[in-house]
Amino acid sequence: MLPSELRTTIRNGNHLIHTSGVCQDYVQANLVVLPKEYAFDFLLFTTRNPKSCPIVEVLEPGQFQSKYGKGSDIRTDIPLYHVYEHGHLIEKKQQIDELWRDDFVTFLIGCSFTFESQLIKGNIPLRHIAENKNVAMYITNIPTEKAGVFGGPMVVSMRPVPDHLVQKAADITSLFPKMHGSPVHIGDPAEIGITDVTKPDYGDYVGIRDGETPMFWACGVTPQAVALHAKIPFMLTHSPGCMFVTDWKNADYLQEEK
Repeated sequence: MLPSELRTTIRNGNHLIHTSGVCQDYVQANLVVLPKEYAFDFLLFTTRNPKSCPIVEVLEPGQFQSKYGKGSDIRTDIPLYHVYEHGHLIEKKQQIDELWRDDFVTFLIGCSFTFESQLIKGNIPLRHIAENKNVAMYITNIPTEKAGVFGGPMVVSMRPVPDHLVQKAADITSLFPKMHGSPVHIGDPAEIGITDVTKPDYGDYVGIRDGETPMFWACGVTPQAVALHAKIPFMLTHSPGCMFVTDWKNADYLQEEK
């Protein structure tokens, strides 16, 4: 399925689950939508925390079509959205067009789903894709660097990788700096504040088998954890794992990085 076809399917209400493993050759992105008065602080936050929040695109106030998706509409083309008020998740919605305001600034942030296709091509197994599950995500004790009202803990995604492929997985993902890049932690989850790895804060746990090492990458869900701390009046995001799928091919992204 082409990304344009997927976005149409989502817009029509026929794809309501995560986008992990979907359109694997295309770049996926996290979503953050804020009132203009908070946009500069958040942009500063992303520049200070590029591992967690690598910017793919910033739209002008009121705009809702990404230059990376012809005919796209970020208000309708993501399977599920989160609505935050004063730091609380108040609602989950399939579309946010009726909530839209002309002062909303949209940020598209790199997503680790983008490098998953390259891991698979490198013969690195990804169990959550094989089992059609969302990737496991955790709130850690790794602090982000504060900017204005925005600050709080880093969120990470976890993938168990066979021990002998750990270095290869790190090398492959390092080629994707705008999609979180190399892992922020490898090994013991407790070292980054994860007390029970079997209970992710977001997504699905798929187990860590003998001969596997858990690898942790910075995650674009970090702004949602930050929203809880900032307590700003209003914020819209994607639901974890439900991404905006662009027309930008991974191969073109890699070529640009070179």
